Amino acid sequence: MSGGEGDGTVVRRDRFSGGPARSFLSSMDDDDRIFAADLAVDRAHVVMLAEQGVVSEDDAAAILGALADVEAAGFDALPDGEDVHEAVETAVVERVGRVGGKMHTARSRNDEVATCIRVRLREDLLGALESVLAFREALADVAGAEAETVMPGFTHLQPAQPTTVAHWALSYEGALARDAGRLLDAYDRANRSPLGAAAFAGTTFDVDRERTADLLGFDGVVTNAMDASASRDFLLEAVAALASVAVTVSGLAEDVVFFANRGFVALDDDYASTSSIMPQKKNPDTLELVRSTAGDALGAYQGLATTLKGLPRAYNRDLQNATGHAWTAVDAVTEAVDVAAGAVATADWPAEALEAAAGEGFSTATGVADALAAAGLPFREAHEIVALAAERGADLDAVDAAAREATGEQLADLADPAVVAAALDPVESVAQRDSAGGPAPSAVGDALEGVRAGLEDDEAAVAEREAALAEARDALAAEVASYD
Repeated sequence: MSGGEGDGTVVRRDRFSGGPARSFLSSMDDDDRIFAADLAVDRAHVVMLAEQGVVSEDDAAAILGALADVEAAGFDALPDGEDVHEAVETAVVERVGRVGGKMHTARSRNDEVATCIRVRLREDLLGALESVLAFREALADVAGAEAETVMPGFTHLQPAQPTTVAHWALSYEGALARDAGRLLDAYDRANRSPLGAAAFAGTTFDVDRERTADLLGFDGVVTNAMDASASRDFLLEAVAALASVAVTVSGLAEDVVFFANRGFVALDDDYASTSSIMPQKKNPDTLELVRSTAGDALGAYQGLATTLKGLPRAYNRDLQNATGHAWTAVDAVTEAVDVAAGAVATADWPAEALEAAAGEGFSTATGVADALAAAGLPFREAHEIVALAAERGADLDAVDAAAREATGEQLADLADPAVVAAALDPVESVAQRDSAGGPAPSAVGDALEGVRAGLEDDEAAVAEREAALAEARDALAAEVASYD
């Protein structure tokens, strides 16, 4: 050997050969999540291959029996592999020999992994939907119980108009109802099977893609084979819908943190904590963490979109790193929704304190201006009178003095003082705003009827999808059992 350069080359080769690259490529540390999905996909594929005569029934029975053993042993018993799909196949071959290799006939890991992700994602989306529906139910219950609990309403965090706890709660229920619709849409587009697309150009074998889709509970197939194997837009849509939920719930969490600061709400001890040094403190910690979850979800969306941006068509290994963003989002958002729902459902709303604060900052001013306008004054003149009244003490005498200054007439000549006095009162002010969607108890009661009906519709939609998946699982299990 000539000199140190040769020795250095050997060292470098030793350092960079073997393990590091294989470890870098492996997704096994994250694949426990799709272990059950992979077994289901394997079973559906093998049943279809046997039905199509691509493999014999005896070979199918041997493979399906091995898959049962692999399932019973669990994910941790799998041999080393680049991913769960390779590890399961290796485990099957270890049990039944060469015939186990027939399990992979007429498919690629590309269509296999795309299918497994969809199988697991749809379960997670249904779980997220169940949490959102439960939160909506909790908000509806709060609205029903607090329909007459007057509270201050804010814009720009400044006292604006009196409202009710019910009106506030239903504002978030409405937003979450739209979020639920987005999640349902994401579910339906995710619930299409890529299986049978193979690497990206289909297969020469006579496969029945509709059959495997049916066995796995999909609503149909992603027709184009290249699209089926390569696309991850279903992940992007799902994470976007989850991020929307997180943004909605983050806003609610901020409100509750602010309300707690002002003494407008008392959180149950299970959803608050005390300071380690200041024993008088009761901190809305859980809601602060809920608030921050929007950052996790939006970060997941950004990470996913950036990973997918500009990829050439067909499969690229970048997609291995894309999927984790979806799991991050669905786990974080579902947990945050559950916590926020529990915090709101168990909170106490101190009616006296809320009503006392409802009139702060002359928050009934708009109602007074409306009362003057309803009596015949142009709204701009009414607005000017009320603005002057705000400077004089914001009571009936102040309104009368302001009317004299602005118009030269006393209040009694412009409007019924009793009507104006009622408008000055926060409780009466709320009761007068009974237009559709308003905070008046009567309007809240009407709104609640629609909310309950919408909840029932969405609950039925989720139950229908869950039932379809359960039916497909039973049907697949029955087909597998027929090969025993």
